[in-house]
Amino acid sequence: FSNSKLTAAHKKLPFGTKVKVTNLVNDKSVVVTINDRGPFSAGRDIDLSKKAFMEIADNKNHGSLRVNIEIIN
Repeated sequence: FSNSKLTAAHKKLPFGTKVKVTNLVNDKSVVVTINDRGPFSAGRDIDLSKKAFMEIADNKNHGSLRVNIEIIN
């Protein structure tokens, strides 16, 4: 997992899977590659790297977003 790359962690998706993550509030999206396991917090489906989060977040200080996750490969 690298915070300087467009990567993410997911509990079940295979490593190397590319997913489009769209912020439901502002409709910004980013394509990330799954390369880690997680998140381990209840109610969360995906952990984005800092770089990916910054591309789709309006409030850069907010720690979570409501997103849509779409597998693209």
